[in-house]
Amino acid sequence: MTPTLLIFIKNPELGKAKTRLAQSVGDERALQIYQALLGHTRSIAQQVPAQRMLFYSSFIDGEDQWPLTHFNKYLQASGDLGTRMTMAFEQAFEQGGGPVLIIGSDCAQLTADIIQQGITALAENDFVIGPAEDGGYYLIGMQHFRPEVFQAIEWSTEQVFAQTQAIIEQHGWSLALLPTLSDIDYEEDWEKHGWQIP
Repeated sequence: MTPTLLIFIKNPELGKAKTRLAQSVGDERALQIYQALLGHTRSIAQQVPAQRMLFYSSFIDGEDQWPLTHFNKYLQASGDLGTRMTMAFEQAFEQGGGPVLIIGSDCAQLTADIIQQGITALAENDFVIGPAEDGGYYLIGMQHFRPEVFQAIEWSTEQVFAQTQAIIEQHGWSLALLPTLSDIDYEEDWEKHGWQIP
């Protein structure tokens, strides 16, 4: 069965992208960095043999750099992150079955190989998670639709991964872990890995 890769992005608009990063580098530089992250995410996603569902935060852009030949485009549901991911996963399972994985666009360390590792892990596990250094995760995938993992989570805190892992353990589901990577939320996140601001 062909896996499905969900990609959540924010529409790249000045003053609305990477707001925490913008506090130190300014809105224009933050938007430049986010455009670079989007380009990276787009490139690696196209290397993964999967159905690709791209979810925009504000509006669907049919004429941006995400080609319709490679990405089916949708709008994220309203609500908190858990609600939005639940709806996206439900839609993906209804359309194509599993496994289904989701990534965002904040991780410059993410590679197509790591995503493929996640797909492979779901052949023998109920879940796969790529933990982020800040306590969240940059990737989560599941073999079957289990919305419980998005419920009662304190989103945007350092507890997200731990709380998600606890839910999986409570239900007796199996979990595979990918390498821990760094998201880009602040200027030091970008600079400590030696990435150049475009």
